[in-house]
Amino acid sequence: MENSKYFIYWIGLSALLIAGSAAAFSVYGLAKLFSGAFLSVVVMAGALELGKLVTASFLYRYWNMINWFQKVYMTIATIVLVFITSAGIFGYLSNAYQGATLEFEKQSTELLTIEERIEQLDEDKDFLKEELEVAISELPDNYITAKRKLREEYNPQITQLNQELLEYKTRRADLEIELVSTGVDVGPAIYLARTFGTDIDTVVKFFIFILIFVFDPLAVMLVIAYNQALIDRNKDKQTLPDTPGNKPASQHENWQDIYSQPMGFTALQEEEEFEEDNERMDIIGQNGNDGLHYDDVEPREENDPRPYSPDLTPTAKGGIRTK
Repeated sequence: MENSKYFIYWIGLSALLIAGSAAAFSVYGLAKLFSGAFLSVVVMAGALELGKLVTASFLYRYWNMINWFQKVYMTIATIVLVFITSAGIFGYLSNAYQGATLEFEKQSTELLTIEERIEQLDEDKDFLKEELEVAISELPDNYITAKRKLREEYNPQITQLNQELLEYKTRRADLEIELVSTGVDVGPAIYLARTFGTDIDTVVKFFIFILIFVFDPLAVMLVIAYNQALIDRNKDKQTLPDTPGNKPASQHENWQDIYSQPMGFTALQEEEEFEEDNERMDIIGQNGNDGLHYDDVEPREENDPRPYSPDLTPTAKGGIRTK
């Protein structure tokens, strides 16, 4: 792809998409963090995101032209803005994670409470049964009426406990079904947490940090790469041959140049004429200006009123004869 003429556009498109999405996530995350002034934070964060990209491009293009104060300040400002953008992305992803796990955590907490209540009711029921058995065992065998009264006193309490247990167990079954459907959203996080033997929050924080480490820094680097590609393309255009539209000559033009050259007898005749002209010029150069290549010239009076119109006739020596 690097040899394709469209590669520079792929760089620009990638830089635009990554930088745009990073800016959108960061602006939203910062706005949620300062929700009291949501619109103001959106405007401020958006302007800073645009300024960060322009500053990075400016530093790359004019690094050798600016003074040291501009270099230091603008570099530090760009790095700080990268950290601010990463913090905004962290806030956005954390908020998304909390929104996805809020219902899951709520149901999980309710399920734990129900299980504790069921365990407590089971203990109370077992205690009542044991107490009833002890009370009956203390009575003589012929105290049948007393034993019956004891059972009548304990049975309503045990029945009530059984009813409560049935209700809580029914609710627990419903919650377990709801957790299955709700856990689909955070299922991968749960699986990773079990794999690494840690909680879900730790796993999610780890992946969020990985994302923000490569997200906005990659966007800035792609913007710089796009500027570099533009500069290199302009240099290549300046070094192209001087042809119409800076385009190489077509095959048709090359063939036309080849077949427009003289060939055969015509070429030989032109070559002989060219050699004769060279010999004639050599003779003129050897004779110099001492008049060896001129014949006698008729002298003229100084005050001769006739106009001077010499008759120039070539000589065999390669010079001219004037009359």
